[in-house]
Amino acid sequence: MTVLLRTESLTKRFGGIIAVNDCSIEVRKGSITGLIGPNGSGKTTLFNLITNVYRQDKGDVYLNGKCVSHVRPSQLCHMGLCRTFQITRLFWDLSVLENMIVPVKQVGFRSLLGPGMYRDEEERAMELLRRVGLDFLKDERARKLSFGQQKLLEFAAVLMSGPDIVLLDEPAGGVNPTMIRFLMDLIRNLNQEGMTFMVVEHNMGLVMELCDHVMVLDQGQKIAEGPAHIVQSDPVVLDAYLGN
Repeated sequence: MTVLLRTESLTKRFGGIIAVNDCSIEVRKGSITGLIGPNGSGKTTLFNLITNVYRQDKGDVYLNGKCVSHVRPSQLCHMGLCRTFQITRLFWDLSVLENMIVPVKQVGFRSLLGPGMYRDEEERAMELLRRVGLDFLKDERARKLSFGQQKLLEFAAVLMSGPDIVLLDEPAGGVNPTMIRFLMDLIRNLNQEGMTFMVVEHNMGLVMELCDHVMVLDQGQKIAEGPAHIVQSDPVVLDAYLGN
């Protein structure tokens, strides 16, 4: 399969701590790739480097073969790379529907306060809200949603731009089992429609069931990768999680 996302020797230091250390990865188009590792292993930092939330100290990121190391995060979204966060980032005082429109607006936040919501954008937003089961809450303020609903809204919002690849940072964190199953089915269906995913997750059941390829980080370095059923029994991986 074609390589959609690639990093070369990504490195990030915070003072004397090396959070990500010379990390090179490849994510194939059409895959669901899991990124796992112990707490503090550098998973979210790697996501932040890929999406240019953090500036790398060394290395580069390539999307569809093009270097995007210095592209603004908002521009990356329009180039086909979007992400969610561990802690949802929504506009709390805007409605559910307005939150859906924000990611595709390029003319500024102020346009949301006027007649700037085009019909095709609203139709697209409502289609996605129906898909995640939030269409009946379209006029509700985002802050009034449950935590699980907020996660679904953030997920739906990043889909508005029709991304090629979505980075999901702990999508199952703090979510009940029924919602987890719903999310897994949604990710599978979107993947079958051609969308690529990279998933950071501590829920190993989800990773092993959902992901067809898994990478493992420890102390900022990639220590293993391969099919989920092989990675989970790798002695190096077990040692990283459990210690000697």
